[in-house]
Amino acid sequence: MRRAAAAHAIAIAAALLGLAAQPAVAQGKPGAPAGPGGYGQRYAALCAACHGANGRSDMPGTPALAGQHSFYAITQLFLFREGRRANEAMSAVAKTMNDTDLRGFSDFIATLPPVPAPPPATPPDAARMLRGQALAQEHRCLNCHGADLSGGQQVPRIAQQREDYLQLTLREFSSGKRPGYTQAMGAALSGIPVADLDTLAYYIARFPGAAPSTPPKPSGK
Repeated sequence: MRRAAAAHAIAIAAALLGLAAQPAVAQGKPGAPAGPGGYGQRYAALCAACHGANGRSDMPGTPALAGQHSFYAITQLFLFREGRRANEAMSAVAKTMNDTDLRGFSDFIATLPPVPAPPPATPPDAARMLRGQALAQEHRCLNCHGADLSGGQQVPRIAQQREDYLQLTLREFSSGKRPGYTQAMGAALSGIPVADLDTLAYYIARFPGAAPSTPPKPSGK
């Protein structure tokens, strides 16, 4: 089983690296807009209603895309398109995308600067924040996602992500319901009590010091 899972992950990674390595104009329908400029308009028409015009979603259960990295974004779009990640709405959208679209949308998403979470209705629970910080250190979240939880390349930015989305994501990785293109998240979260997963989500959603910083725009665009 482990060998099969590893081979599956390698196959996905190879496909993604192939997508990332190809120039944005190599494939696609004639006349399709290429680059962040054209895909900005398509994002506004297709994605903004759920994910927000600035990439910060106000819709429950819908992740913020602002500040995400191009390689991570293309990974998720690819998984949705290929039916390897389950979400009815996203799968329907991704199945309409060719390889040029995957690159175009992901490159545009990478130009969206991080947007801080709205001020909470009540001050964060200090004890729960300390517990969340300890859990993040214990389970080495900062090793992959960075000291500021801003991620990088194939690792997502999670600082101040929506709490409800974080809860769902952590629970699905822990249970094995949500696959990744590597086994890292499943291995890291396996066996962690749900209460601790929810505390991690609480802490990450309110992560202190997650000041916005504009990510670099893709070269040549």
